[in-house]
Amino acid sequence: MTHATNTRAKYDYDIKETLDAGIVLEGREVKSVKEGNVSLQGSYVTVNQNGATLLNCHIGPYKYAPNTDYDPTHTRKLLLNKSEINSLLGKEKGLVIIPLEMYSGRRGLIKLKIGIGRARKKIDKREYIKKRDTEREIRKSI
Repeated sequence: MTHATNTRAKYDYDIKETLDAGIVLEGREVKSVKEGNVSLQGSYVTVNQNGATLLNCHIGPYKYAPNTDYDPTHTRKLLLNKSEINSLLGKEKGLVIIPLEMYSGRRGLIKLKIGIGRARKKIDKREYIKKRDTEREIRKSI
């Protein structure tokens, strides 16, 4: 079940590859995500030797939990294998890692689908819009 999607990601970035990662959350954050109180707009992923972290993801406070000293956009650790982290570190320069979607896994665990891609220029965005519109018209005519 999808809880949040980053709608601007496929428009602003040309996604080359995707990965699934677990995310470390507190109990009240999990409940808030399952209620749909999450936004991936403007968030991004950084990777270093210690692991990957999700920055700027807004998870609102859970309404039934005490909200003292709760920062909705604090950094959250992502759970990736060592080989996945090394492959992300080995990528070429100019690629960005952005969250695409937050969903529930098999056992109810919250997962994050991250995409590796390059930022699009304005001309590329126009071409993407044209391509998307023509595909939509083709689907309508069938």
